[in-house]
Amino acid sequence: MRIFLTIVFALVSIALTVLVLAQQGKDAGLGTIGGMGDTYWGKNKSRSMEGNLVKFTKLLAVLFILLAVVLNLGF
Repeated sequence: MRIFLTIVFALVSIALTVLVLAQQGKDAGLGTIGGMGDTYWGKNKSRSMEGNLVKFTKLLAVLFILLAVVLNLGF
């Protein structure tokens, strides 16, 4: 069981790294100074590909932490 969890942990680590690198960097928010903060893209960002990447990254991060704790407990 430990070998299986270690393999899953390694795969989750690689996937998490790829997802973090695939995301666009957060800008300094300079568009909001000129009133561009309430654009259509900004309101519907959670339905976009970038929004899906963020959700999946959060899910993998939680899975990563849970697997790290389980593997550290010595099961």
